Amino acid sequence: MSSQANKQPILKKITRGLTVGSVMTGSTFFHGPPVLALGLTKLFKQSQKVDKTNIQITNSWLGVNNWLIDHVLPHLKWDITVDENLDLSMQGRYLMTCNHQSWVDTTVNQYFGLTRMPLTRFFTKWELIFIPFVGQAFKILGFPMMKRHTKQEIEKNPELKTRDMEEARKACEQLLSQPFTLLNYLEGTRFTPEKHKKQNSPYQNLLKPKAGGLALALNILGDQIDALVDMTIVYPDGAPGYGEFWLGEVGRIAVNLRKIEIPGWVLGGNYEDDDEYRARFQAWVDHLWTEKDQLISQMKAKYSTTAEVSAV
Repeated sequence: MSSQANKQPILKKITRGLTVGSVMTGSTFFHGPPVLALGLTKLFKQSQKVDKTNIQITNSWLGVNNWLIDHVLPHLKWDITVDENLDLSMQGRYLMTCNHQSWVDTTVNQYFGLTRMPLTRFFTKWELIFIPFVGQAFKILGFPMMKRHTKQEIEKNPELKTRDMEEARKACEQLLSQPFTLLNYLEGTRFTPEKHKKQNSPYQNLLKPKAGGLALALNILGDQIDALVDMTIVYPDGAPGYGEFWLGEVGRIAVNLRKIEIPGWVLGGNYEDDDEYRARFQAWVDHLWTEKDQLISQMKAKYSTTAEVSAV
């Protein structure tokens, strides 16, 4: 973490933590019940008006979080770069990829996207539906929730493979009735030096990408999205924990967004059953990941140089 943040008096950290905790808890209890109550009406009748209202309530909750970031984390500096070819809109339809280092990544995504992009959703496990409030909110807000089956289960019952794909297709198609941002963390898990070493990853700053989820989303939504967006997040002082972030121990966050051109051959391919297409798609994703890896190194070098100049 930044040296400036670490020098904060302990009393100030405690006060900040209590403030953040109290405001976020109060905001959740204020915004949560209306979302759940309106969501119950969808059991009887689907309504775009209800969906829009719930998104507005959720954005209000995110707005409170962003207010806390702007006013309670005074030392946090943002460095946000957006590709000039990337024309974002609150009415757009986007697929987004992002590197994954910390639970803070989602907060960074929400901070940037609240006034620039539709509500960000991501694939979640069906089992989360049983977590009180959280699981129900995911379902109500249209997060694609999937029942994933193991290879062993599919070998015993091959029909499960088709069922998984059909559930994923339905989950994605439900998003098409409204603007959306569908996020995919291609690494599948948070980056750590231990995981990086265990994988023997060919990338300096990233774990190996899992291309299947992106292939599925592009197969289902590819010709109806406005852009494939790649978000890169760098924490110059080290990836923070969620508590460290809200206690004000993060001094700088750098974000880069670029538009990824989708080759024509990508759309309409069968990733699951076409070996040639799968190999070509994986090579394409590997190329994107190599570019991303180089970008992260450049972003880190920028801050390393800045720190050296400041120390002189």
